[in-house]
Amino acid sequence: MVNKKDCIFCNILKGKVPCTKIYEDEKTFSFLDINPVVKGHTLVIPKKHYETMDQMDKETANAVISTTQKIGKAILKFNEGYNVNQNNNSAAGQLVPHVHYHVIPRNKGDKLKFTWENLKLKDEEFNSLKQKIIKLLK
Repeated sequence: MVNKKDCIFCNILKGKVPCTKIYEDEKTFSFLDINPVVKGHTLVIPKKHYETMDQMDKETANAVISTTQKIGKAILKFNEGYNVNQNNNSAAGQLVPHVHYHVIPRNKGDKLKFTWENLKLKDEEFNSLKQKIIKLLK
């Protein structure tokens, strides 16, 4: 768990770290990624510090998704598509422990790849996983 005062995104929100701001409202903030994978790579964050998506209250989560959608619509006006990526915890590739959504412009031939190998699971494995997840939802 990172201390909020040490969080780079919290420091961006406080104006202590510069950024290229794209959008802001009461609950969310959006800015260009300082290490973009393509031109226009934008981040959307909640103004309140949450480390992972599951920690956000519904109101904040809805606001972040709404802003992500706005950014995506704008990006589509000068690109062919976009990806939305959001990682939770370091095992999933989260580098900054403050919820953030990557909105990544896409165009045919951009050579950017999001690929992984698919597992081959048996029916009993699917059923076991299904039961585990359903049980944990309660």
